[in-house]
Amino acid sequence: MNPRMEFVPRKKRFLRLPLRRFVGNRNVKDRLFCYIFERDREALLKLYNALNHTDYRDVQALEIVTLDNVVYMSMKNDMAFLLAGALNLYEHQSTFCPNLPLRFLLYIAAEYESLAAKAKANIYGQKLIPLPAPQCVVFYNGDDAMPDEQYLRLADAFPDTPGAGPSSCLELTVRMLNINYGHNSGLTADCRRLDEYSRFVDCIKAYRREGSSVNQAVENAVTYCIDHGIMEDILLPFRAEVTKMLLTEYNEKKYMRMFRKEAREEGLREGREEGREEGLKEGREKGREEGLKEGREEEQNRLIGTMLQNGASPEYLSQMTGLPLSEIRDISRKKKGRFDFSQVGKKKKRP
Repeated sequence: MNPRMEFVPRKKRFLRLPLRRFVGNRNVKDRLFCYIFERDREALLKLYNALNHTDYRDVQALEIVTLDNVVYMSMKNDMAFLLAGALNLYEHQSTFCPNLPLRFLLYIAAEYESLAAKAKANIYGQKLIPLPAPQCVVFYNGDDAMPDEQYLRLADAFPDTPGAGPSSCLELTVRMLNINYGHNSGLTADCRRLDEYSRFVDCIKAYRREGSSVNQAVENAVTYCIDHGIMEDILLPFRAEVTKMLLTEYNEKKYMRMFRKEAREEGLREGREEGREEGLKEGREKGREEGLKEGREEEQNRLIGTMLQNGASPEYLSQMTGLPLSEIRDISRKKKGRFDFSQVGKKKKRP
């Protein structure tokens, strides 16, 4: 049986003895971000205070209510907790997703359903059910350039259709913060754990830029941070677990990139096939139209030629058909046995 993970007090550590290693649970899929803050309530409380400019100190007032496997496709909300009458939902993202407001809307609905069930509240009753006000925050540390702070709104997903009537009755706003090292310095200064996490991730990226593999970059970053007192109370006793989580995150990113590449290639292939079929269809239709047009022109030319042979003048045919006189003359020249227009309409003299 694997030993249970627990924080080791500083006095009980032997800093230069072989590090304790734990075999990671195969079901562990927590991100390092929520692994850190869910297990360190004081750090989570400090993060909340830094975000909201408050000074709460009672850790017991903070209640974790994170739901697993919410919505579909095993999607998980990273972190949710109740404090001061608010439902705080925190997400960590390394890629920008414009659909975060929709995802938070589904998370909030699931959270409210769970809270109502726990309270045995009757949602069809006549008594108003009190609900905690939601606060949605995203912590971004991806590679794309992002501002320190921005707001994503659900209303942006609603099509702006002219004449569609009154605006939507529903709105949800997500606060997105860039926590890459060097961004939001005021926030990281008020929350030491967030600052350490930012430095740790930046250290991994630095080793990657130098050409190290993902595994080696993580190992080097862990060693560097332990030696420099950055998150050492977590990295030292839980090195194997942290490494496993980080490699899982990088593997998921790699898989998603491959998935998007395959989807893009599949889309291009389907597009080419559809385009080829559409092109053949259009080609057949165009050929049919051109064939009909050519057939009508040939029939028209045949009739004009017959009428010219029967004595009709080019001027008369031009007036009757609406075709230019020059075109009538061209039609006559293309026929075998060209006509002598000077003789058209005249009686032949008998010998």
